[in-house]
Amino acid sequence: MATPVTMPQLGESVTEGTIVRWLKAKGDEIEKDEPLCEVDTDKVSTELPSPVAGKIEEFLVSEGTTVDVGTEIVLVTGAQEKDESPAREDGIEESATAGAQPYAEDAEKRLAVAEVRNEGTQGYDDRKEIESAETLRLKRSSPVVRRLAAEHDVDIAEISGTGIDGRVTKKDIEGYVEERKAAPSTGEEEEAPEAAPARPGPERERVEVDEGDRVVELTSIRRAIANRMSLSKREVPHAWTMVEADVTGLVALRESAKEEFARREGVKLTYLPFIVKAAVESLKEHPTLNSVWDGDRIVVRERVNVGVAVDLEDALIVPVVPDADELNILGLARKIDELVRRAREGHLGPDDVAGGTFTVNNPGALGSVVSVPIINHPQAAILSAEAVVKRPVVVNDAIAIRSMMNLEVSFDHRVLDGGAALRFLGTLKRRLEQIGPESSIG
Repeated sequence: MATPVTMPQLGESVTEGTIVRWLKAKGDEIEKDEPLCEVDTDKVSTELPSPVAGKIEEFLVSEGTTVDVGTEIVLVTGAQEKDESPAREDGIEESATAGAQPYAEDAEKRLAVAEVRNEGTQGYDDRKEIESAETLRLKRSSPVVRRLAAEHDVDIAEISGTGIDGRVTKKDIEGYVEERKAAPSTGEEEEAPEAAPARPGPERERVEVDEGDRVVELTSIRRAIANRMSLSKREVPHAWTMVEADVTGLVALRESAKEEFARREGVKLTYLPFIVKAAVESLKEHPTLNSVWDGDRIVVRERVNVGVAVDLEDALIVPVVPDADELNILGLARKIDELVRRAREGHLGPDDVAGGTFTVNNPGALGSVVSVPIINHPQAAILSAEAVVKRPVVVNDAIAIRSMMNLEVSFDHRVLDGGAALRFLGTLKRRLEQIGPESSIG
């Protein structure tokens, strides 16, 4: 008897995924937890491990197809769970997904939850959390569905979803629109004043494709980048500032230690761990940059979870180093190396990209000397570290050849002003310039 494997929920706000590539062929044997396929969501690209062991009988979804969470994607014969859970006492078997906890709490949902405080005699213990309409909208739909609803001027809250847990799917939106078009007019409607025409969706003027041009369809991760960057530039009033740092001492330290470090630790010693370490120490002195704009208030984060931008050639992903302020240079080097390697292998999970409070971009690794980064919404700031370049500078009224690095910060001008950003950069610059050949790497 064949057992269906369904698309799992890869994150709390993720409601669909795209099968990029099957890693097994029909008739192949598969072990539990062995990679079954590559999946793209609007959060992350990852390999999906098989929840069961058995033989692939039939693929129910072709490569390149996007399906809702809970959709059956493949049939496995002789499927057996190696770690079988006991049946519930009432005799009803729990499904593999019903009791599963989502991988990560969605940041947008957290910000949409409002805490209601009872100011009367019931006191502090009577607090409760309620979900706003925005939270409900996010939880009940994917970015694709929300975009389609906006194009057709549809309020998602009015639709009864047919997806998992009542989530609204693309088919629900399309069906609702068709029903609205087909709805017959009543006498009352004919007597009423003529209604204003429905707002048209945003018209996209297609580029003319000439012979020989190559059309690249958007992947889920490419679309997610486009949506998030557009959201950030649309909602956040960006401002930008820059300082230059003399990192001659840091260069000398790295040059003297990198071979021994690589041999001993098995990872390369780059400039990035030093930059991240200096950044998190500077955030402790200037915590406003580690915050979020939340409508009518600013939330300053206690934890310092640093996202590190990783170039994937055809995309950009930002895995997160949680509690980066608790790691030394060695710990940061190991963690960053692990995240970069897993990102490029496509092995990141939703937890790896969740919860960031501040982002460090490293375009200098590709030779950039000046850049203006876009803030990773909903964070308040992002740091860019540029290439180390030798150039003549004035030191003690004499010209000397020094190793210089430009450091830029883009910041949310609703949260902080240029003075605060420059004080942070000044502290960061001072910390980097204090590093010398004798500094500790441990």
